[in-house]
Amino acid sequence: MARIAVIGAGMGAMAAAARLAVAGHRVTVYERSATYGGALGRFERDGFAYDTGPGLLHLPAVYRDLFVKTGKQPLEECVRMTQVDPASRHLLPDGTEVSLPNASRGGVVAALDAALGAGAGARWGDFLGRARDAWDRSRRPLLEEPLRGDWQVLGRDPYPAVQRRRLLRTPRMAGTVAEVGSWELADARLAALFEGYVLSYGLDPRRTPAGAALLPYMEQTFGTWYVRGGMRALAHAVYERCLARRVEFVFHAEVTRIVEKDGRAAGVELAPGPAASAPTVVEADHVVAGTAPAALVGQELWRDDDVRPRGGSAGGGGVPSVPGRFTVLLALRGGRPQGTAHRTVVHSPDGGDEAGAVFSGRTAQRPTVTVLRPDDPTTRPDDEHEAVTVTATVAPHGPVDWTDAARCERYAEVLVEAAGSAVPELRGRLRWREIRTPADTAARTGARGGSVPAPSLAGVGGRLLHPGNSTRLPGLYLVGGEAHPGGGLAHAGMSGALVAGLIVEGADFRGSR
Repeated sequence: MARIAVIGAGMGAMAAAARLAVAGHRVTVYERSATYGGALGRFERDGFAYDTGPGLLHLPAVYRDLFVKTGKQPLEECVRMTQVDPASRHLLPDGTEVSLPNASRGGVVAALDAALGAGAGARWGDFLGRARDAWDRSRRPLLEEPLRGDWQVLGRDPYPAVQRRRLLRTPRMAGTVAEVGSWELADARLAALFEGYVLSYGLDPRRTPAGAALLPYMEQTFGTWYVRGGMRALAHAVYERCLARRVEFVFHAEVTRIVEKDGRAAGVELAPGPAASAPTVVEADHVVAGTAPAALVGQELWRDDDVRPRGGSAGGGGVPSVPGRFTVLLALRGGRPQGTAHRTVVHSPDGGDEAGAVFSGRTAQRPTVTVLRPDDPTTRPDDEHEAVTVTATVAPHGPVDWTDAARCERYAEVLVEAAGSAVPELRGRLRWREIRTPADTAARTGARGGSVPAPSLAGVGGRLLHPGNSTRLPGLYLVGGEAHPGGGLAHAGMSGALVAGLIVEGADFRGSR
C-alpha cells in the first residue's frame, strides 16, 4: 500500500483518488479552498441556484466507468441524469433558427434541411462522417492512452479533408476549422455552427486544426446530459464515492512545495495553518498534482521528448493566452415556458471579429452567447420564477482587467442584450443579476487568469496537446484539465483514469479499456 498525496480536489483529482483508493492505496487530498469540485461551483441566492462552471455533461460513459470501477452503486443511482432534447437551439447570424435533436445524426440532418434548405443537412452529415473517421484514428492515443513517447504521431491532423481540385492549380484541402466551414460546409450558417462549438471550448476557429470536428461529433453522437441539481451534484457524488473508498480530504490546505528526495517526489509541504508557525511536510510515495505544479518544484518538469505546455497551460510562463468565461446569472420573474430549449446559442454576427478580439486580449463587441434554461425545480424558488445562465468565451484576466467593475457591468449588458433574442421579455422579467468573470475563476480555482483549458487536439505539430500525466520527476503525476488529455469535464475524468493506471500498473499500463 502506497501513500499518495493529491493536490487539489477537482474532478480529475477526485477521479484519480477514488480509483487509487480502490486499488488499496492510502490517499489524502489537499485542497486550498473550503470545498471540492474545482470548476464545478454553485451559486445560490433567494432560492435561485446556478452552476458557475460547466452546465452540461458530454461523454457520460467516463463517469459511469468511474462509478462501476469504484463501487457497487452505478452513477445513475447516485445522480439523476437526463438527456437534453433538443440538444441545442441555434439563433444564427442571418436570423435563421434551428433546433438540433440529441444524439441523432439523422434528426440533425433533417432539422438542418428544414431550417437551412435542402442539401444543408447532407453537407453536415458528410462532415460528421469525416469527423467520425478522425475520431476513429485518434481516439485511443488522444483520449484513452498515456501520452506516448512518439507523441509526434499526434502532430498530424486526423481529419480527412476533402480534396478540392482547381483548374491548372494544385488541389486545395481545408486545414483549419474556418477553412472547413468555408470550403466544405460551404454555407456561412453551417460554418457558424462548427465555429461556435470550437469557440465554446476556448479554441480559435481561424487557427485550430480541422480535427476539432471531433467536438461536435462527440456531442451529436454520444449526447448531451444534464444532472438534476446541476453539475455540482455530480461533483458531490464523486466526492461521496471518494469518502466511501476512505479517501481523506484536508481542506484549507495550501501546498507550497513538492518535496523531493533521492531524485523523486517524496511528499508535499503545506503552508502554515492558523495554529502553526512553520510549514508542515507530509511524506508520500507518489504525488498527484491537480493544479499546475511548475511553481512547486525546483526543476524543469518536462522531458525533452515531452509535449511542451500550450500557452496558458501548466508550466508556461508569462500572461495566459487561453480564454476564460464571462457569465451572467439571471433571476427572472415568471415560469419557464413548456417546451423551452435547455440550451440556446445566439451566434455572433461576425465570428471572425469575435475570435480576433478574444485571442488578442480584447472584448468582442457582439460575442457568441450561450443561454442555459434548465427545467429543474432545484434551481428556482418556485414555478413562478426561472434561473437563467448566460455565458460567453472571453480573453482571460490580465490582457483584460476583469476586476474593473464598470467594465464588467458594461459587458454584462452586452450579454443580456444578446440573450434577449433567446428569452422573450427578458428585461421586464429580471429581478436581479450576478456577474462571474475570469478574475473570479482565478480566485476560486487558482487557474492563472481564470483560463479554462481546452481539450487536447491532434494536428499543428502537437501544439494543442497538453503535458503528459507522467513527468521528469519520478513519483510526480499530473491530472486534470492542464494535463493530457486536456480540459473539459469528461476529459478530466479520463485523466484521472490514466494517472491511476500509471501508478497502479506502472510502465505496463497501456491505457483505459
